[in-house]
Formats: sequence, structure tokens, C-alpha cells
Amino acid sequence: MAHPPEAWLRGPLPGVDPYLMPAAHALLQAADDLEHAARDLTVTELWTSPNGAAPVGFHLRHIAGSIDRLLTYARGETLSRAQLATLAAEREPGDPPADAAAGLEAARGAIAGALNVLRATPRDALLEPRAVGRAALPSTVLGLLVHVAEHTQRHVGQVVTTAKVVRAP
Repeated sequence: MAHPPEAWLRGPLPGVDPYLMPAAHALLQAADDLEHAARDLTVTELWTSPNGAAPVGFHLRHIAGSIDRLLTYARGETLSRAQLATLAAEREPGDPPADAAAGLEAARGAIAGALNVLRATPRDALLEPRAVGRAALPSTVLGLLVHVAEHTQRHVGQVVTTAKVVRAP
């Protein structure tokens, strides 16, 4: 079975401003790559930390949580206590440990939510200033939306690599 072309070669996404299309394509590609890399990992593989590297389970949770947090900043809001608690728990497997299906569902849901935000963001809002974190570091709506995509891609790359390592015989 032939694989479809990478997301950026599939054409424009309905409802996404052309200025945000690269971010949308990156998020779609991330979802595809996550599915292929992590869907069949066992719970043990998901939470294995090879040579101290963060486990795949952490990256799946972090993708979902970081998208939520970055979109909060893009709306001009500060993080809630619940978001900070989620951040603090991203490395914990849970009891019983979360499985790949749960991690993938959370990541896919966050990516879908980010795509909806891209569709709903008017072009004239892209350069509006936004503050990030407790230090209120400067960014813009556009900067945050692009960072959602590139940060997600960064962690997807780690998922792909770590999944290969933990599967190795």
C-alpha cells in the first residue's frame, strides 16, 4: 500500500489562512507520524526511558499539554492551576500506567483543537502581542501558533526515535 504524500504536499486545508497553512501542515504531519511511530507500543515500551531519555509516554502527554498551554497564551490568558498540575504530571505513567492508545488520543485531540484554532484565527490578529509564561516574555499570536507546530514536531521526532530504540531486539 502506497503512503499518501506528506501533509504539506496534499494541498491547502479548507478554512485555514494561507499564512497559517505551514503550521497546519506541520500539525497534520505530526499526527500522521505519531500514529505510525507509537500506535503499537506496549505499555512497557511506552514508559521505557532508554539511557535516561524521556519515554514516549511523556512526549505524547507533553504534546497534548504544551499545545493546550501555548494556545492559552495565544488567547492572551495565563495558565490555570489545572494546566500547571497537568504539566507537573506529564512524566508520570500513572497507576495503572497509561497505554499508547490513551496517549495518542490525547495528542490527536490537542492537534485537532490546534487546527480549529488556526481556522478560527483572523489574519488581522496574527501580529497582536502576547505574553508567555510567568516572566511574560514577548511573542505574538503568530509566533505562538507557529511554535505550537514546531514544538509539536520536535517532540514527534523524539517519539519516532525513542520508539525505534525501545523496539530494538
